[in-house]
Amino acid sequence: MFETLSPALIAAAVVGGYLLGSIPFGVIATRLGGAGDVRNIGSGNIGATNVLRTGRKDLAAITLLGDGGKGAVAVFIAWLLTRNSGAQAQATLTALAGGSAFLGHLFPVWLKFKGGKGVATFFGTLLAAAWPVGIAAGATWIAMAFLFRVSSLAALTAAALAPIYVFLLDRPYPIAVMALFMGVLIYIRHKDNIGRLLKGQEPKIGKKKDAA
Repeated sequence: MFETLSPALIAAAVVGGYLLGSIPFGVIATRLGGAGDVRNIGSGNIGATNVLRTGRKDLAAITLLGDGGKGAVAVFIAWLLTRNSGAQAQATLTALAGGSAFLGHLFPVWLKFKGGKGVATFFGTLLAAAWPVGIAAGATWIAMAFLFRVSSLAALTAAALAPIYVFLLDRPYPIAVMALFMGVLIYIRHKDNIGRLLKGQEPKIGKKKDAA
């Protein structure tokens, strides 16, 4: 719990995780790759899905790995800093670092707090913090995507079930709090997608949106 963690360590996990999560890999990859600014392409989102609209699968892959990896790295660093602490303290600090990295991706200080929707960072963070939960959430995404061919629906389902998986797989409750925190933010960031889902207008995987 917090009483076993120093204020300095907590601050380092939160601030460090946020700054790490704020790294906009989509913007960096498209600019260095000569594809322009991803914020001026497609939906304007900085995530891998929108980067793919540049026609560069390599840049999309780099973005996907970067966005997922930064959450995992934040968790791993927190884990290293608490490897001599108790399991509860370690779970608490990794949850704080992972949640902060996720928040940084959604609201990056470098981009005037206009970031991505967080799906890749969500999975990367979960896999590092509690890999069985991350695998279960990933399997949920794959199953839903296979059945309904709608990426946003798959992500929303995985986000909703992740906190439940934490308890079913007997992981520490700070991880459940982190999963719930990320899930709520994913739903907030997908509010437009949810509106289209309710209207039956959300595009299928592999199909482009109708031109405006």
